[in-house]
Amino acid sequence: MPQQDPVTFGLLGRHLGHSWSPKIHSLLGSVPYALIEREPDEVAAFIREGSWKGLNVTIPYKRQAAKLADEQSDRVRRLGVANTLVRRSDQSIYAENTDVLGFSWMLRRFFAESLHRDAREALDGQEVLVLGSGGACQAVRAALEDTARCLVSVISRSGSDTYQDMLQRHGGARLIVNTTPVGMYPNCPQSILDEQTLASFPQLLGVLDVVYNPERTGICLAAEACGIPYESGLAMLVSQAFYSSQLFQDRKLDEALVTAIERDLRSSQRNIVLIGMPGAGKTTTGRALARLLGRPFIDLDDAFSVETGMSAAQYIEQNGEDAFRTVETEVASQYGARSGLVIACGGGIVTQERNYPILHQNGVIAFIDRPIDQLSTNGRPVSQTKGVHRLAEERMGLYRAWSDIEIACTGSAAGDASLLNSKLKL
Repeated sequence: MPQQDPVTFGLLGRHLGHSWSPKIHSLLGSVPYALIEREPDEVAAFIREGSWKGLNVTIPYKRQAAKLADEQSDRVRRLGVANTLVRRSDQSIYAENTDVLGFSWMLRRFFAESLHRDAREALDGQEVLVLGSGGACQAVRAALEDTARCLVSVISRSGSDTYQDMLQRHGGARLIVNTTPVGMYPNCPQSILDEQTLASFPQLLGVLDVVYNPERTGICLAAEACGIPYESGLAMLVSQAFYSSQLFQDRKLDEALVTAIERDLRSSQRNIVLIGMPGAGKTTTGRALARLLGRPFIDLDDAFSVETGMSAAQYIEQNGEDAFRTVETEVASQYGARSGLVIACGGGIVTQERNYPILHQNGVIAFIDRPIDQLSTNGRPVSQTKGVHRLAEERMGLYRAWSDIEIACTGSAAGDASLLNSKLKL
């Protein structure tokens, strides 16, 4: 619940909802850290007179935070916005923009680890497209210009540079950065650019997105489909918090914390999605794995029944398999967008290509392979109609193509869950 009492550290905004910042800052050592919601007419008094020691500031108060500070960093003076405030021992307020520092960190690591190149050398004299002209665009543009002598072109829905003429004017771009909220949870996996558009940039080295939830945003999924290196914004989120926390605590922190916290968040927030033939034991294994990990468990067939008021078998018998698949995708979309779940899918989820990005965007997909002669067809109308051998011929290749992890059934749900857990390395 947003904090109303005096705080030491915190995130100041108007409508904060769920935020990962408290967990990140607890791992960085800037605690206690609270979520602080204030209305516009309360902000100035809180910033100037509050008892806080350090604040992160989010929209819509970043510009106001910069103006209310006694001293501004060069970055804040340059951009006119601040996301970090520190109250010094003499009670003066210092403003910094660690969003710039965070994206710079993410940019350098992306080029070093994904492209095995130095960002400055790779982008020197090259064109970079920044999608969106909002607040995040400012920080990204500043970071790019600080990193290399690159030509930054801002693409927006209106103005002199739009999406309609982007390819004609900027076909030689080497990097694309999305700073729009398109594809952010819960409206995912939407993408501001599709696969065909990304594939039309012949010299494109990579795609970055400042959105961090879901793990693979729509534009990242499109890049992946094109074989283009990509990264979403979790590294920026953690690294900007890292630089803020150093200011809050007035001490140097180990930069290895950024990667460690990022890894911890990915592990805890990533869904575990179980696929396999009908009767392979996805539900019982999923329940056992969820208990083992202390996570919520979702069976998509059960969720389908709650949504429609009838079982999958009843729905197929009454409305046909095509109608069932449509609703199944809608249900999968609801849970595939969420985080930290164990999800058991129906056996036919892989027959619809559209379901892959829904499940892949925030999940690691595990295929449970059970011998055909051990699969039951009871209560499974598709298995009864087509037969398990025909279904296996149709689906086995898809299960393997979709999966990140594959296990052979051990003979018990507990054994399968334990084997999955060891392979997941959570």
